[in-house]
Amino acid sequence: MSSEIDTRREAVEAGTIRKVRLRILPFLFLLYIICFLDRINIGFAALTMNKELAITSQQFGLVAGIFFFGYLLFGVPSNLLLHKVGARIWIACILITWGIVAMLTGFAHNVHQLYVVRFLLGLAEAGYYPGIVLYLTYWFRQKEQAQAIALFLTGLPVASILGAPVSGVILDHVHWLGVSSWRWLLILEGLPAVACGVLTYFLLPSRPAEAKFLARDGKDWIIAELAREHEKKLGEHQVSVAQIFTHLRVWHLASIQFTFLIGLYSLSFWMPLVIKSLSSHYSNTGVGFLAVLPQLAGLTAMVLVSRSSDQRLERRYHAAIAALAGGIGWLLLGTTTSPVVSIFLLSLVAAGIYSMFGPFWSLPSEFLTGYAAASGIAFINSMGNLAGFAGPYAVGLIKDKTGSLHWGFVFVGISMLASTMFLILLPKTARVRTG
Repeated sequence: MSSEIDTRREAVEAGTIRKVRLRILPFLFLLYIICFLDRINIGFAALTMNKELAITSQQFGLVAGIFFFGYLLFGVPSNLLLHKVGARIWIACILITWGIVAMLTGFAHNVHQLYVVRFLLGLAEAGYYPGIVLYLTYWFRQKEQAQAIALFLTGLPVASILGAPVSGVILDHVHWLGVSSWRWLLILEGLPAVACGVLTYFLLPSRPAEAKFLARDGKDWIIAELAREHEKKLGEHQVSVAQIFTHLRVWHLASIQFTFLIGLYSLSFWMPLVIKSLSSHYSNTGVGFLAVLPQLAGLTAMVLVSRSSDQRLERRYHAAIAALAGGIGWLLLGTTTSPVVSIFLLSLVAAGIYSMFGPFWSLPSEFLTGYAAASGIAFINSMGNLAGFAGPYAVGLIKDKTGSLHWGFVFVGISMLASTMFLILLPKTARVRTG
C-alpha cells in the first residue's frame, strides 16, 4: 500500500513539474526576448544613429547606461507591488508601458532627448526581470530553480540571435517615408511588448492556485511543497523586509551582480561596434549575423551549466568558474585584431557571462521568502544593474581618452575577475540568523 502511494506521489510530482515548465517557461522566455531586445537594440541603432546625431563614444556610453538609473529607482517598489497585486496584472502593465516608451526612443532628435527617454525606459522596465525571478519562486522548489531561471534567461542570447540579424537588415533596408532606419529599428522592435502585454493579462496565472492547466492533486502538491520550503526558510533565517537593506549577504550578492553585469552590458552594447571595427567590408547585416555566433555559445553554456548546478545543488563554484572564463575572454579581447580570434573570444565572454545567471539567481531564494524575497531580489538586481551604466560608460570614456577599446576591455575583464573572487568568498549558507 505504501509503495502504491509513493508511486502515485512521484507521478504527481513529475507530471506537475513538467506541466509547469511547459506552460509557464516558454511564455516567460518569449517575453524576455522582447524585454532584452528593447534594452540593447540601442547598440545596433548606434551603427548609424551616432553619426546622424553627432554622438561621441562617451555620450553613447551614457545613452546606454542612463537606462539603469531609472531601473534602480523603481525595482524594489515594483516587486512589492507585484507580490501584492499579482504577477498577471503587474507584468502586463510593465510590458505595455515599456513598449510605448521604447517606441518613443525612435523619435529622439538629439542626445539629450535620448538621455531622457532611455531613463524613462529604465523606469518602465525596472520591475520586469526581478519580478519574473520572484514569480518563478511561486512555482519551482529550490532544487529546480537554477534550470528554470536559466531556461527563462535563455531569452538573453536568443534576443541577440534573433534580434541581431533582424536589426542589421532593418538598418540596411528600412527607410520608409524618408525616416532614418535606426528610428524604424527602435519603433518596430517596441511594438511586440505592447501586444504581449495584452496577452499576458489573459494567459499568465499569478499563482499555482489559479492554474487551470493543473489538476487538483497537482495544485495541492505544489502548494504544499512550496509552503514547506517557506516554513524552513522562516525557521532558519527570518529576514524581514526592513533587514534586507542592511543584510550582509544581500549586499554581497549585489556586489557579485554588479561586477559581472559590467561584463554583460559591455558585451551587449559594444559588441556590434567591436565587430564592425574588425573589417571595413562588413555591412550592418553582416555584423548582425556575426553577432549570432557568440550568442549561440552563450546559450549552450547557459543550459549546460544550469543543469549541472541543479543536479549537484551547487551554485557558487558553477557561477565562479563561469565568471573566470568571461573575465579571461575580456582581458584577451583587446590583444588581437584577428576577426576569427575576436569572435572566439567574444564567444568565450558570452559563454561565461550567460552561464552565471542560473546558479547565481538560485542563491537569494535560499534564505529569502515572501515580501523579503520580493524586495531582496529586486534590491540585488537594481543595485547590480547600475553596472549597465558603469560598464558601457567607462568603456566609452576610456576609448575617447586613449583612442582604443583595449583598456576598456581590460577594465571589464578585471571587473569579472572581481566577481569571481566575490563568489569564492561567499559563505556557503547565510550563517547569521537575523530578526
